[in-house]
Amino acid sequence: MFDINKLVRENIKRLTPYSCARDDYKGTTGVFLDANENPFGSLNRYPDPYQQKLKAAICKIKGVQETSIFLGNGSDEIIDLCFRVFCNPGIDKAMIFPPTYGMYEVSASVNDVAIIKVPLNNEFQINIKEIEPYFKDEKLKLMFICSPNNPTGNCMNHSDIEYIIRNFDGIVVLDEAYSDFSNEASFIDKTDLYPNLIVMQTFSKALGLASVRIGIAFSDPAIIHYFNRIKPPYNISTINQEAALNKLTDIELIMKQVNVIKNERERLASELASLNITCKVFPSDANFLLIKVKDANNIYNYLVNNEIIVRNRSSLIDNCLRITVGTKDENDKLLDALKRINL
Repeated sequence: MFDINKLVRENIKRLTPYSCARDDYKGTTGVFLDANENPFGSLNRYPDPYQQKLKAAICKIKGVQETSIFLGNGSDEIIDLCFRVFCNPGIDKAMIFPPTYGMYEVSASVNDVAIIKVPLNNEFQINIKEIEPYFKDEKLKLMFICSPNNPTGNCMNHSDIEYIIRNFDGIVVLDEAYSDFSNEASFIDKTDLYPNLIVMQTFSKALGLASVRIGIAFSDPAIIHYFNRIKPPYNISTINQEAALNKLTDIELIMKQVNVIKNERERLASELASLNITCKVFPSDANFLLIKVKDANNIYNYLVNNEIIVRNRSSLIDNCLRITVGTKDENDKLLDALKRINL
């Protein structure tokens, strides 16, 4: 039987969480003289520390219980909390599969947690045989899997992910930030089966609220409990909670926009593949394309000089650029610029 408490740091289990001003009162009206707020203004009150209205809306859409949801100040806060809950600084370890999202390693460094890097294979998939010896390592507490992966754009094999979850004695953090652009099923429904699984999603990508900074973690209520114990008391502002709630009132529009992006992704991939500067356009399940070109540094600088900003990923994958799928007009400007380049 999996016991989450065996993985949680002892000091985290012992701590007394900060008590929010309204923990003992669940009403929305009254005379509030408890939190030293300014009595004047429309934004003078502290936000709901547990984002109850927003979580209720997410529950209806995702079909999960509120006790299985945590909302963070971006997914980056959730990543940081994973290290704070499960990894003793200077002792424990985490595993990543490069090339992948850079904040896993940055957050590990901030928390003084050693990183084990197991590179993806030539198909940008996890090498199961290479990581199996680590499954029983008591110091290895976390594995971060990004699927669809950033910057490669592809989904990891579902059978490999599930095999890892079932056999690894630690916590598997599955980052599904780009899952809305993929035809692969989410692992959210599997959080009831696997108490060591954390699935991250976000309001930043398909929902178009990157400036709002709201990340979502779906997991066993025991893990959510520890996240709530150690998070800052008011980690998501009232303004941001309301913006997210408003966005969720029109799911049909969101899906239309996602389909537009997916169609543009396919068109952009075809057009890029026809250019003489392009060596390969990698398949993508995300809202971006990874392309291998003849001279990434020169092409990147040329685009910057033409006020077109892409991401140079040559430090991770030789001569590769990552290009976000924009509007049709933005994509056309990119293509026109690339057709004019003279290497």
